[in-house]
Amino acid sequence: MKVEIKIPAMGESVVEATIGSILKPSGSIVRAEEEIVEIETDKVNQVLAAPAAGKIQFTVKTGDLVKVGQTIGSIDTAAAADAAAPPPPKEEAPKAAPKEAPKAAPAAALPSVRKKTDEALQELSQPKEALPRPAAPAPTPPSEPRAVGRETRKKMTKLRRVIAEKLVEVKNQTALLTTFNEVDMSAVMAVREENQENFQKKHGVKLGFMSFFVKACVAALQEFPDINARIDGDEIVYHHYHHIGVAVSTEKGLMVPVIRDADHLSYAGVEKKLKDFAEKARAGAISVDDMQGGTFTITNGGVFGSLLSTPILNPPQSGILGMHNIVKRPVAVGDEIAIRPMMYLALSYDHRIVDGKESIQFLVHIKKSLEDPARLLLDL
Repeated sequence: MKVEIKIPAMGESVVEATIGSILKPSGSIVRAEEEIVEIETDKVNQVLAAPAAGKIQFTVKTGDLVKVGQTIGSIDTAAAADAAAPPPPKEEAPKAAPKEAPKAAPAAALPSVRKKTDEALQELSQPKEALPRPAAPAPTPPSEPRAVGRETRKKMTKLRRVIAEKLVEVKNQTALLTTFNEVDMSAVMAVREENQENFQKKHGVKLGFMSFFVKACVAALQEFPDINARIDGDEIVYHHYHHIGVAVSTEKGLMVPVIRDADHLSYAGVEKKLKDFAEKARAGAISVDDMQGGTFTITNGGVFGSLLSTPILNPPQSGILGMHNIVKRPVAVGDEIAIRPMMYLALSYDHRIVDGKESIQFLVHIKKSLEDPARLLLDL
């Protein structure tokens, strides 16, 4: 029996995909649930597993564009049964008859042997230039990536192409502007240090910095709803929920899984969601549904050592917060100079919907919430 291999549904907005790499070539024997092919979409890459065990046969090749629901091959389950069947018992080979002693060559054969020997000696005595040259080896097919002179060319994945297109789209279709501020991380670091052990014992996850930023952003978005809104044609759509996207860098490219209803989650709830996304990112299992519906995004370039940057919007959202590296610097605290762990914050926003005054106040609100975490508990 043949079992069809079909492209599964991967979210409402995904209707087509590209065959990224075929992990099991046609003719291979595969096990059920074994990874057989990687497909690329404009949202995420996904690996398909074999629906049954047997001999696989693809009708597509790497780089082909396929539709959701399209059949891309089949698995012959009968081949799996044949492969699993025990081999027939080996029959005992018949005993070989005793070899006769080689007979002496007849006299008539001696002149022929002498002739061949003379020809061989004459050929060896010729100069090397006269000898026929061996045929040149056949050219090998181009590899991926392929080297061309002193350069290497590698085809962009569909995910990378879509990221590039969206970045250019944001630059061309939004009034992108960025405002900056800095935050003293002393209070957050003190809270983490004081409560880390008990927090981890109770909830099974570590208390990180990101949960503080998620809660601070939610509080600021509730105060300034325009930054949680989006433009749709000539209308402004206000979201009465807070789905916070957290940018994650993977080997395949940048992905932004979404923490849904972050305003209803505790610090532990946020940390558990972040841990789940991190595990999925390492396994390459972040799905399209994980990345849909965000209303605001946080990106952390500080984990790579970035001191300051200008983040680009994640359309159709109107705002994105950029976190950066924590660096100890001398700052004025009252009338004295003190060394404090400082972080630069950057808020990029769409100036078509968000005014400069709002963006500055929004960032100041986040700054105050982080420098005095009690404000979040008291809803100030």
